[in-house]
Amino acid sequence: ASLGFACSGAPPCSRSPTAPAGPQGAPRAVVQLWQHVCQRAALHRFTRSSDNLPRPKPKAKLPSSLTPLSFQVIRCRAAVAWAVGKPLSLEEVEVAPPKAREVRVKIVATGICRTDDHVLEGAFPDIDFPIIPGHEGAGIVESIGEGVTSVKPGDKVILFGLPQCGECCFCKNPDSNYCLKSHLSVSQCLLPDKTSRFTCRGKQIHHFLWISTFAEYTVVPEFTLAKVAAAAPLDKVCLLGCGFSTGYGAAINTAKVKPGSTCAVFGLGGVGLSVVMGCRAAGASRIIAVDINKEKFARAKELGATECISPRDFKKPVQEVLTEMTGYGVDYSFEVIGTADTTTAALASCNMSTGVCVVVGVLPSGSVVPIDPLLLLSGHTCKGTLLGGWKMRDAIPKLVSSYLEKKFNSDLLITHTLPMAKINEGFQLLRAGKSIRTVLLF
Repeated sequence: ASLGFACSGAPPCSRSPTAPAGPQGAPRAVVQLWQHVCQRAALHRFTRSSDNLPRPKPKAKLPSSLTPLSFQVIRCRAAVAWAVGKPLSLEEVEVAPPKAREVRVKIVATGICRTDDHVLEGAFPDIDFPIIPGHEGAGIVESIGEGVTSVKPGDKVILFGLPQCGECCFCKNPDSNYCLKSHLSVSQCLLPDKTSRFTCRGKQIHHFLWISTFAEYTVVPEFTLAKVAAAAPLDKVCLLGCGFSTGYGAAINTAKVKPGSTCAVFGLGGVGLSVVMGCRAAGASRIIAVDINKEKFARAKELGATECISPRDFKKPVQEVLTEMTGYGVDYSFEVIGTADTTTAALASCNMSTGVCVVVGVLPSGSVVPIDPLLLLSGHTCKGTLLGGWKMRDAIPKLVSSYLEKKFNSDLLITHTLPMAKINEGFQLLRAGKSIRTVLLF
């Protein structure tokens, strides 16, 4: 009808049982066009009528938060400390799936920190063996447990050993970065449900600070990691999980170093040099670096130290040397070694009235530091710091952004990069004073 012809009662076209033969007397080309239109119309009617027919149900899709491995145990490499004083043993471990509010992370890079060595020596308090150390790692989220909202599989993350649960009185206090779920309050050798996600040779393996970054895969509470920018190089920014953030923040947040002030930094490892960087960023006019290893002096000056001294070059206590160098002592001192003697010296090197001493180093469990009470009566302040005073879940993304914007260069702290198989070699470099920071790659 749309072609202007009436349909006849002629036999239907053999190619389509529903199509009429076409208008009588019409040219052959018009008849063929008419039959084609009728065939398409019949096909359209059949397709629409089939919409009501039963169709196979599509296969159920996993939620976007889950991957094919989400519910499976993963076997991977890890460095296990079986007992105090023993070298780390590279083992195949089983890593269970994450439970509610937990995240399983594939570690890409992790630094070797002096604190890990304290664990192996048995100097870190309340540690249970066997254990997988490591607490300065960065990786990629593999899967998440029920209730996790801050990250998803594929996200880059940095892990940290000081939780930020966001619920306790300290987390809610804007002036504190402490958390009641930290190792100083409750053991972090098992996850919050008092179980482990690691097994090896049929034995339960303990976590370290809940994060155990010396394992290729690890399971952590959601509040011990933070998502970072996709552009962040994980083999570099892993240092922000402990060493750099601790030292830099000790100067910026804890001491609150003022422009034009004088500072002394005891210990020039990765954390101590980060303190130097923080003092320079705060505008200190004089930064005196103190260490018995003179091979570290050049790196210290590159990062901002104005002078470097070794206590072994003097016959008198180093605190007296510093007092003579500065007139009345330094405005700020930082103990970043972890001994009772250096803590005493750092406090005594501050000026007698407004001097501030910040204890950054981890002293062996059970250590006692003798303090002359007159130092406190005259106005000295002695305070400690955990991870530089940062609320880590809030601060890590911002620190990574500052790194990407080149506001600081923490890459200068990395002196060695090794495969995970050479982890014990990395600890040998640390103990020999030949490395600042060694980064291990999986």
